[in-house]
Amino acid sequence: MPTRILLAWPRGYCAGVERAIDTVERALAIHGAPVYVRKQIVHNIHVVRDLEAKGAIFVEDEREVPEGSVCVLSAHGVAPTVYGTAGARRLTVIDATCPLVTKVHLEARRFARDGRTILLIGHQGHEEVVGTTGEAPEQIVLVQSPQEAERVRVADPSNVAYLTQTTLSVDETNEIIDVLRERFPDLEGPPREDICYATQNRQDAVKDMASMADVILVIGSGNSSNSKRLVEVAVAAGTPAYLVDDESEIQPSWLTAADTVGVTSGASAPESLVERVVEHLQALGATEVEHLHTIDERMRFSLPAAVRA
Repeated sequence: MPTRILLAWPRGYCAGVERAIDTVERALAIHGAPVYVRKQIVHNIHVVRDLEAKGAIFVEDEREVPEGSVCVLSAHGVAPTVYGTAGARRLTVIDATCPLVTKVHLEARRFARDGRTILLIGHQGHEEVVGTTGEAPEQIVLVQSPQEAERVRVADPSNVAYLTQTTLSVDETNEIIDVLRERFPDLEGPPREDICYATQNRQDAVKDMASMADVILVIGSGNSSNSKRLVEVAVAAGTPAYLVDDESEIQPSWLTAADTVGVTSGASAPESLVERVVEHLQALGATEVEHLHTIDERMRFSLPAAVRA
């Protein structure tokens, strides 16, 4: 059983998640309950339940929001058609899209105006991919793996660009991009890589931790792309890793042969869950808590104008 806990840094909330949650809370303070939120504001069930208790109502589609109501758009971004529907329903729209996702949308529009086929590296059905694809559905082709990159066909191989979902595995994404560059020498990419700083930093922290831990616990919900990638990064580095929403999902069998347990959390997981997991491990006998510092984070985003003080 564990005697040592190794805490990764950075972990937990990124600037975009903090901004999105703060946006909903300020919207509730300004407009009063209920405030409607299209999709989960961020992909964490504990965050969603907490905001529901404060008066937020989460819906799958903007058409479910009563006409004239306040509607917050999630951090993952939406297709342009959503704004049209919201306008027709006279909704007061507050856009909590992460600025780094907005950057990808703007790049998609630019490439589309240039007539390029856009190869979007990401995961089918993820809200961020759905929103980005909506910017130019006739020109965007989804590529999910190096194998798909080998097979994808485009109308004009000399007029191709790529974009990526912001929460992917850095290593796997680079592998896909390498395949695409080999196949399409004129491939154009964004001015700066799309994978967000927080995704990169949390993956780097897990890589640092992997050689020092016998098992790694990643705190995050099952629909959190960046959290699932942390598990994959740990496993690729040779360390068993498991995704848990909270301490109640930790299986004793994972810890039987583990002296050092690494703990990190996805970009949408609150720090209170980390504290609960640490307390759980201490109750099992862990006596030492060590912090593993990989890199500092100082990124901050301003709030949407509609909720600024």
